[in-house]
Amino acid sequence: MKKYLSILSMQIINNIAYPGDFLGRSISIATFIFIFAGLWGTTFMIANTDVINGLTFPNMVWYFMMAETLELGRPRINRTISEQVKNGEVAYILNKPYNFLLYHFSAGLGDGAVRMTLNLIVGSIVAWILAGAPPPLLGWLMAFVTLIGAWILHFCFMALIGLAAFVVEETNSFELIYQKLVFILGGFLFPIDMFPTWLQNISYALPFPYMMYAPARLFVKPDVDLFWRMLGGQVFWVAVFVFLLAFVYQRSEKYLTVNGG
Repeated sequence: MKKYLSILSMQIINNIAYPGDFLGRSISIATFIFIFAGLWGTTFMIANTDVINGLTFPNMVWYFMMAETLELGRPRINRTISEQVKNGEVAYILNKPYNFLLYHFSAGLGDGAVRMTLNLIVGSIVAWILAGAPPPLLGWLMAFVTLIGAWILHFCFMALIGLAAFVVEETNSFELIYQKLVFILGGFLFPIDMFPTWLQNISYALPFPYMMYAPARLFVKPDVDLFWRMLGGQVFWVAVFVFLLAFVYQRSEKYLTVNGG
């Protein structure tokens, strides 16, 4: 495991070395929270109510802050793998004495840790200014646990999309479809609580709520029963996608054509 820890720590150092990138990310999440706070504030005002489907305006702002933190910090290794296939670097990496997927997992985790930490700090400051004090400590704890599972699920999906580059090279279209599914069925744009019952049932039967809704919803309104349900769903889907990743990786290597020979 030492080599993967080294990859992780090196990725963290590389991210910290560029403070300008940090500033850009800070501006990004601050802008998004400000815009969505305005939209939800108008929604609550037009509805002439303080609560919509059990969630208040402060709940919605803090919910979006956590969801946006995860979205901006999720791994985008499909782009890295696609670029490595295009320029032939993948042949060099595959011959290294480490597992290809674990290499990308370690690098992505190092990158995501820095991104999410920064987004969480800046996002919390902006949300506190716009919507008041943050949720209770229990919400932070539940969110942190399910955030780990959500990130791993995001990695699995991105890795599957990235492995498609072994066959088609360009994977941006697949990522776009995946992102929109997470935005809608995963509860990014608004909590699944806002869905009609039939659409909620469909969403819970898919992996997307466990990738976004779980940490954000438990963050603003911690619930023990929901926590165990979300955690159980994450464990199930992680097991499914780890098996699928192993299978697809073995198959995709046979179809890989490295540019340049």
